[in-house]
Amino acid sequence: MGPLLPLSPIDLPQKTRGLLHLIGPGAILVGLSIGSGELIMWPTIVAEYGPTMAWAPLLGVFLQYWVNQELGRYVLATGESVYTGFARLSKAFVYFFLFISTAQHLAPAWAVASGGALKALVVGTEGWGETYFWTWCTFLLVCLTLFTARFIYRVVELVMMVLTAIIVLGLMVSVALTSGGDTWKGVGEGVMNFGFIEPEINRFQFFAALVFAGVGGTGNIFINYYLRDKGLAMGARMGRIINPIRGRAEAVPSTGFIFSPSRENLERWGQWFRDFRIEQAVTFWFTTSLVIMLFFVAATATLYPKGLVPQGFEIAVTQAKILEDIIGRPGHYLFLVVAFATLFSTQLAIVDGMARTLSDIVYVNFEKAQKRSLSFWYMVFAVAWVVAGCFLATFNIPPLVLLISNACFGGLAMAIYCPLTLIINRRYLPQGARPGIISSISLALASLVYIFFTLYAVTAFMFERI
Repeated sequence: MGPLLPLSPIDLPQKTRGLLHLIGPGAILVGLSIGSGELIMWPTIVAEYGPTMAWAPLLGVFLQYWVNQELGRYVLATGESVYTGFARLSKAFVYFFLFISTAQHLAPAWAVASGGALKALVVGTEGWGETYFWTWCTFLLVCLTLFTARFIYRVVELVMMVLTAIIVLGLMVSVALTSGGDTWKGVGEGVMNFGFIEPEINRFQFFAALVFAGVGGTGNIFINYYLRDKGLAMGARMGRIINPIRGRAEAVPSTGFIFSPSRENLERWGQWFRDFRIEQAVTFWFTTSLVIMLFFVAATATLYPKGLVPQGFEIAVTQAKILEDIIGRPGHYLFLVVAFATLFSTQLAIVDGMARTLSDIVYVNFEKAQKRSLSFWYMVFAVAWVVAGCFLATFNIPPLVLLISNACFGGLAMAIYCPLTLIINRRYLPQGARPGIISSISLALASLVYIFFTLYAVTAFMFERI
């Protein structure tokens, strides 16, 4: 690894567009957030224990709002990702985050579940073809999405917005048809039941579900790349990832910039960061919380009263059958479309986000890698990730097992990078752009929560194994 260049002094770009221009990065995170945790993990818990712990996923999303805010602060102010900021503290973090981000997302729980959803939608769960074949089909759809347009970010943003709209509207219809006043009352009591954890629940499973409420793990850091490709604040000076098949790559500097705390720069910073916080509050925090509650209500109305506790993707199939009993065959397809949109949005975002993550870490920190463009490395890692996912999908490991493994690696990652993000934001950013007391306390609390649950879950797991 070569040494990192210092942050280059330059003025912060002027903000010339309104708040609506910022919408996009948060919407992609919503598509990534509304995934396996919301469709499988939390409904499984609700089916067995009821909605008594509805507070927990809302807490997870609320904490991640502050995490996203501080992750975004660094890239908006410097243009470089927090991974580069961590490498400025110690090069050891380069290897750690290469390992932990790969370990969290490599087990293709999201892809296997997505393949199961596509199979159920097209031919039924007992229809033709193994699940791994349909998983390969979803990976093909991912490749067609990523490598048909010249600007990869734009097509990902558009697809995610469409999928999110399908999910929200489909869930609203499903909930309206299946729930009543008692259902909403039960969920509401679960929201107010703050801190309650069912005595019989496996703490390892609970921790995994808490981490998966929202994005979770290194997935939150994907926002760095979306803000940069969107051209927001200092990210506008960093260049974009271009599909190598469709166009010539743009020059991307390996390290970022820093602005002086002049009056003009700080006024610009205030405008950028204020709108970014609003966009995150609306698109990420509110929308993700809404969808989680809709999934909670759906599971409370359809599964818990009947004592049904399906495992893995069967939980979505069972809800589809119940909806079919109410309104006929359209209800069956309605919920399966929601399920596929939920899982495929996660799959697409993970392949795109991991290709961005790995290409960024390698391109910035290894001198030989800079002989090729960042866009080249993006394509290499995206293709490698798809090939690895297709291979691992053939082993038919239950999705719930894979999801818990993903979440535990993710929780460990958050326990490490949350305090690191606070450190680099206070050490490298100019006065006036550093986190204030409320942001610092919020991120510190998030750090403590993830550290505590990581230690708790590991201890509980070891105890149960003993």
